Amino acid sequence: MNIKLLSQLFSVCKLSSCSDFDYGEPYCFLGVTDEEISLVCPTQKVPADTLAREDDWRGFRVQGVLDFSLVGILAQISSLLAEQGISIFAVSTYNTDYIFVKSNVFNRTISVLQNAGYSVEK
Repeated sequence: MNIKLLSQLFSVCKLSSCSDFDYGEPYCFLGVTDEEISLVCPTQKVPADTLAREDDWRGFRVQGVLDFSLVGILAQISSLLAEQGISIFAVSTYNTDYIFVKSNVFNRTISVLQNAGYSVEK
């Protein structure tokens, strides 16, 4: 399986509203529930009016379009990383999965995945 590294730093934010953000930016993930509005975006694009934010995330995606019938891709990655004490923040889209880890463990994360047979594209 191939993974592609994302070059920028990301932030995970809690917003009071989602009206003042340019959702045309690449790598923008918005979640709206009955309890909160969450945004994952490049750190340089974080809106000024965030209620809370967690910076210093790095990410990668599983390359290619994943069929909905595929089972266990995210579970396999998360298990490999959990065994090494690496916490993840995952976002799934229609096509694929994105996995974020804190930047201080990013290089170790990539090494763990390469040792498990994943091919890494920069």
